[in-house]
Amino acid sequence: MAAPAAPASNRDSVEVRIPASCPASISQILHRAWHHDLAGLKPLLGAPGRASVQEPTTGETPLHAAVRACAPANRSALDDGDEVVDGAGGVVRELLLRGAIWNDVDGNDETPGCVAARLGLGDLYALCVGAGVRAELLFGLLDGYEELESEDGEEGEEEETGGDEKEEEGKDLGDVAETGGLEDVVVVVDPDRTFVPPTRLNGPDVNSKDYLRSNLTYSDGKLVDSEQNGVMMAWETSIMRSSVESLLPGLAAGRRILNIGFGMGIIDTMFAETRPSKQHIIEAHPAVLEHINGPDSKFGKDWTASGPGDGAYKVHAGRWQDIIPKLLESGETYDAIYFDTFGEDYSQLRMFFTEYVPGLLEEEGRFGFFNGLGADRKICYDVYTQVVEMHLSDAGMDVEWQELDVDMKELRTEGEGEWQGVKRRYWTLDKYRLPTCTLMG
Repeated sequence: MAAPAAPASNRDSVEVRIPASCPASISQILHRAWHHDLAGLKPLLGAPGRASVQEPTTGETPLHAAVRACAPANRSALDDGDEVVDGAGGVVRELLLRGAIWNDVDGNDETPGCVAARLGLGDLYALCVGAGVRAELLFGLLDGYEELESEDGEEGEEEETGGDEKEEEGKDLGDVAETGGLEDVVVVVDPDRTFVPPTRLNGPDVNSKDYLRSNLTYSDGKLVDSEQNGVMMAWETSIMRSSVESLLPGLAAGRRILNIGFGMGIIDTMFAETRPSKQHIIEAHPAVLEHINGPDSKFGKDWTASGPGDGAYKVHAGRWQDIIPKLLESGETYDAIYFDTFGEDYSQLRMFFTEYVPGLLEEEGRFGFFNGLGADRKICYDVYTQVVEMHLSDAGMDVEWQELDVDMKELRTEGEGEWQGVKRRYWTLDKYRLPTCTLMG
């Protein structure tokens, strides 16, 4: 089990992070990493997995140790002098080269990158982000996308046709070796990785199939499912407003607009206020569709009939994976496209902008999405920012990021403020990166 929390004054001390009870096989690696003793560390990393050993009670890994040793209170005990960060950088690079896991969490629920960010160690933080980007690109090539410890309700889903169970996040692929059928699976148990990370309060991830079967409730400025997961919330309104302004410069009238994911209809209402020539909405959840057709909805039969032509204003009922190909076949194109679904993972967003957006978007059109990728941890958000930028480039799209301030006054604490009555705190950051994507050339 995880060690009890230490006072803030000594939470980063070597005595707390590597206690005397630590097994010698782990302690010697952690101490070499802590003291940035690269020459002494390298011979200890020969066997697979040694770069990712964990102290059984604190969860300290060699990466954590190398970074944490740079805390101001720890520097006087190091031999690096003024070059302490450079010394740590050499150790971090070596550990990553030897297979250290960039996003292991310790007993404080911090990754090595989280520690670097908290201590203001920008160079070491960048090394951790780079390792995360490489790992996620590799997972992408293997078609094995994994959530970066993200509880993001907007993009945190799994494809309906995909598996409902995630592999343990960020772990080495060598943990399970397959040599044939299921009877041949060999599970390798590392005796030096017995630490159990802190349990998150948010519960299991939501997948598309379960979400579409769940009951939804509209109340108090939020839309939640039967498990009290926040599907959409009113605090997102300012982000939606900025998204509309970015997708429709000058809020020009007469544009053709497509939105995937109605939810509370926040952005759809804003789009409608610009008097578009075409506004199409795709929504899959039966309860949301019922809400849209209810007497208090702005997007019912009267709205549909008010369009400038037959089918100009329309809600397409169903999964976007089924509807988008039909829109392409019929030759529909749009000046602005927005994507904000619930219960789907990043692979679905990537498939959408790779396979469909280039055919749906007008030459001068703009594409955006709710960027909640990895938004429960700064390093994961930064990793996903780089990954999605690379994948957009592969799809023939440029992206510009606009950084917005997020008022965290009512968002900072689990179960309080905006999160009262909501199980999944899918946003924890004080900055939002708003993407505006355009076709290259």
